[in-house]
Amino acid sequence: MLEISNNNDLPTIPNKRYFTIGEVSDLCEVKPHVLRYWEQEFPDLKPVKRRGNRRYYQRQDVILIRQIRSLLYREGYTIGGARQHLAGDSARDDILQSQQLIRQVRTELEDILKILR
Repeated sequence: MLEISNNNDLPTIPNKRYFTIGEVSDLCEVKPHVLRYWEQEFPDLKPVKRRGNRRYYQRQDVILIRQIRSLLYREGYTIGGARQHLAGDSARDDILQSQQLIRQVRTELEDILKILR
């Protein structure tokens, strides 16, 4: 997950819906060509493209870019390692949600069994 402490030195993200590549570059302190490269390497990073193939990033994209930046520049991950790390985070979240759902269903089934007895 995003570690806020690693991004304290970055500017705060304004309360806007869309950001241009230049704005994101300034907010994340990453060059625009690096952002375009990361789009190819990280499947979750998909800015909206509009007229003239202009990129418009949303707030969650900016947060993801900051997380990628932290993994690569501060923690020393490779591109592949960062990609796996991010995929692992979502996989862990899926597993936790599944376990929670199983516990809930099991509790409900036990309650039904008590009623039937």
